[in-house]
Amino acid sequence: MIISRRDLVKMGLAAGTAVSMPSILRAQTSSMPDRTVRMVKDTGLSVLDPISTTTTVSNDHGLAIYDTLFAFDSKFVPQPQMIGKWAVSDDKKTYTFELRDGLGWHDGAPVTAADCVASIRRWREVNSGGRLIMERAKDISKKDDKTFTVALNEPLALLPEFFAGFGPCLFIMREKDADRPASEQVTELIGSGPFKFNEALAKPGASFAYDRNENYVPRSEPPDGFAGGKIVKVDRVIWEIISDQQTALAALQAGEVDFVQAPTVDLYPVIESDPNLKLNVLDKGGWQVILRMNCLQKPFNNVKARQAMLHLIDQEALMQVMVPNPGYTSTQTSIFGSTSHYSNDVNTGWYKKGGDPKKAKQLLQEAGYAGEKVVILDPTDWHEADNAAQFVAATLRKIGVNAELAPSDWGGIVKRRANKGPVEDGGWSILITTGSDSLRDNPLSVPQYIASGEDAWYGWPKSDEFEALRHKWVDVQTLEERKALAREMQRVWWDFVGDIRLGRYVSPVAHRSNLSGIISTPVLIPMWNMEKA
Repeated sequence: MIISRRDLVKMGLAAGTAVSMPSILRAQTSSMPDRTVRMVKDTGLSVLDPISTTTTVSNDHGLAIYDTLFAFDSKFVPQPQMIGKWAVSDDKKTYTFELRDGLGWHDGAPVTAADCVASIRRWREVNSGGRLIMERAKDISKKDDKTFTVALNEPLALLPEFFAGFGPCLFIMREKDADRPASEQVTELIGSGPFKFNEALAKPGASFAYDRNENYVPRSEPPDGFAGGKIVKVDRVIWEIISDQQTALAALQAGEVDFVQAPTVDLYPVIESDPNLKLNVLDKGGWQVILRMNCLQKPFNNVKARQAMLHLIDQEALMQVMVPNPGYTSTQTSIFGSTSHYSNDVNTGWYKKGGDPKKAKQLLQEAGYAGEKVVILDPTDWHEADNAAQFVAATLRKIGVNAELAPSDWGGIVKRRANKGPVEDGGWSILITTGSDSLRDNPLSVPQYIASGEDAWYGWPKSDEFEALRHKWVDVQTLEERKALAREMQRVWWDFVGDIRLGRYVSPVAHRSNLSGIISTPVLIPMWNMEKA
């Protein structure tokens, strides 16, 4: 009988013992400096320019090597990061920002105001908040080497919040890099952040390395969320791309890696039983699971077909397929999530425990569905989403839909999801993704809220009514007024069905007990402040 490596891993887990990684990995580990942290990512880093994508892994990468003007603290209040001083004019139309001392690029050159101006202009091409800034901006210009101004046609109190936001983050790049259009990736990865990208050790598809930036000057405040001092306490961080979670756990048990970002739920009992390991929920809000439909192509260019999907999905069953532990999951009916100030129950009568396949089939018939192929992007290296894609395909087939899975690793999904064409030309019909439940308080900075058609996020939904409401957000002052606006936005969203929410889950990380100081933040994982005993 031939015993495979996967069989050996399973046998080791069943026996409660660690299974060693191959000798080449052990050799690499032993040659690293003592203060090296090895972190397992389950998806590859296919896009190295974090401005040109909203993928989490690329923004984790950006967070390591670049810095930001502002950053959210643990209470989601924007705090100065690269900014030392800033002021607003009496008419609230001109912001003046001065860079703090000690900021320098990895190549030794100082960071300048011109770098910031160019970076803002590039970022606004791809960030919805940035676009709004540019709509209201009279001028964004350098005043001197350390100072720049943003002159507005009308007040914009949310400006620091936009500068601190996500989707993608406003990472400051050198002027010569930021002068590129956002559609063109930068070719040199030189930032001013707490880590340097080690290009010599990069093995695309296998591993990436980041070295401590010895010249980085952190802020004096203690770390708080993404804000405060970014103090690096290790010499090197290596991301190992290991999609097989059993293999990743075996390496964690053996001490050959220190951190696994997304262990599958069936491995939680093994981790909890090992005194050398810890499960740690860093993102308390967790993830909304979102089903995006290609609204430009059949059948989902018809609103009734999109409404059919809203009625079809059995959230409880789907979440049990994704995360078979009810302690980590919940249903989701509000577009503003479960933890936001603006979560509400307006226009959620479509929700029915177990779903409503009969209603879904009726709506598809009314949409004129004629057997068109429905292609579901299936990320095979993302275990939970892979299960969800198969569940959705099976559910669609039960009501007579010609559903087909398109398996690929996540890197391939990221490339294919940009195709707006029909499935016959390499396009797609359904994409399953996630969005942070903690970051739902500002619909102007979350790309999944945009409903402007071909300029929107993947799926390209369109509703002029929703967009008009979304743009009102910037001028609403009080919490109660925003709550009322959020309720109206949700009413419209569930009428035209910009996407489907499939549920919510929290996903703990696993790490060695001797790894401490990991900062609790939503979505992204800062690598500063970590310490390895």
